[in-house]
Amino acid sequence: MEGSVSENLLTEVRRAKEEGTLKERVWTESKKMWIVAAPAIFTKFSTFGVSVISQAFIGHIGPKELAAYALVSTVLLRFANGVLLGMSSALGTLCGQSYGAERYDMLGLHLQRSWLILFICSIVLSPVFIFTNPILVALGQEESIAEVAGTISLWLIPGLFSFMVSYTCQMFLQAQSKNMIISYLAAFSLASHVFLSWILTVKYKFGLSGAMVSTILAYWIPNIGQLIYIFGGWCPETWKGFSMLVFKDLWPIIKLSLSSGVMICLELWYSTILVLLTGSMKMTDIAIAALSICLNISGWEMMISLGFLAAASVRVSNELGRGSSRAAKFSIVQIVLTSFVIGFVLFIFFLFFRGRLAYIFTESTEVAAAVADLSPLLACSILLNSIQPVLSGVAVGAGLQSTVAYVNIACYYLIGIPVGVVLGYVLQLHVKGVWDGMLFGTFVQTVALMIITYKTDWEEQVSVAQQRINKWSVDSDQQADDDKQNA
Repeated sequence: MEGSVSENLLTEVRRAKEEGTLKERVWTESKKMWIVAAPAIFTKFSTFGVSVISQAFIGHIGPKELAAYALVSTVLLRFANGVLLGMSSALGTLCGQSYGAERYDMLGLHLQRSWLILFICSIVLSPVFIFTNPILVALGQEESIAEVAGTISLWLIPGLFSFMVSYTCQMFLQAQSKNMIISYLAAFSLASHVFLSWILTVKYKFGLSGAMVSTILAYWIPNIGQLIYIFGGWCPETWKGFSMLVFKDLWPIIKLSLSSGVMICLELWYSTILVLLTGSMKMTDIAIAALSICLNISGWEMMISLGFLAAASVRVSNELGRGSSRAAKFSIVQIVLTSFVIGFVLFIFFLFFRGRLAYIFTESTEVAAAVADLSPLLACSILLNSIQPVLSGVAVGAGLQSTVAYVNIACYYLIGIPVGVVLGYVLQLHVKGVWDGMLFGTFVQTVALMIITYKTDWEEQVSVAQQRINKWSVDSDQQADDDKQNA
């Protein structure tokens, strides 16, 4: 008894010395946070830029091709992207906690398990891309656009499988704070995409085929680089080679992956529903142009939020795996405050400049005036987006994805969308009404996540993380011993 008390006291003294003063703790945590957040933000910008560049070059091919690509990228590709990104976030929980617990050998096994699960998921999603043409025709889409969209979807099947590799490798490397290689590869891919798109579509006039070849290469170049980095010996502690252990105890990881997929998908599809709801309204060309500009700005800003989501996931999972609930809570507070300050600055910025920002995208004074009218909603969206994704990242770090999935269903689909429909269609507030309803749902969800985060027993989450790590570690060690005896 006395020994255990002495050990606990020594542990607390050691932790106090490690943590230091509040100023030192803030500085140390800031460095750890930005090591993950900065490269993640840059990578998100680069990945988002690939789609924007593709759309820009395809737009010069013809209006039909542009409409078809916009349809495929905003509906099908975003749908598949959401599923695979969501399911891969389970790897953020597992790798982050294992790395914090210094069970480095488990990271490679979790990566392989995630590859297996996401590969099967990609195969399941493939028929949607194969039969895009008849699906769109059945939904009432114009046949000429549906035909081009079907061609683009077939081209994007390799892109679908690239997401499987991309997201899992990023989660694997982020858990170890090895983010710079991801950023370098993303920058190289973006620059290559611009050059190849110009060569293939402008100089040599290969049209849609040239644009899609460049897009697929832009998706796969970072993946090839990440795989070379992992397999080539730059992750000696966490990658030990392929193992048959990946086929053991898959069900718990499948369940966590499914809950992660549902959580992320419900968030990503929420913004898509805003587009679908407003798309069915009778709007002038000016209103459509103003809405598209606002959504474009919001989309770019969301890349910052997703970077902080990654940082929250890594920091929380690392500290829980390390066994420090206090450090995990400190990380949460600091990341949320940092993201909120950035969001608040952008909130003031967009309120102040309002329609003047529209001149970056258009020369029309009427469109600029319409953007100014929507700017308060855009500013509020940016402010809420500075908090909500970070709290989702906290959930990923702690493995609470299933809880957040239920919150998302209630706040987004039982509150936000119905309120938006009533305001937009029944009260005839049109785009503003739909957007107001969606913002209200996001606000309720943000408050709910803040309450859940505050009420969570983080000591208990440390125990849950330790149990999760020990379970797979024991199975891994036992299997390794069996393999040695059989050999």
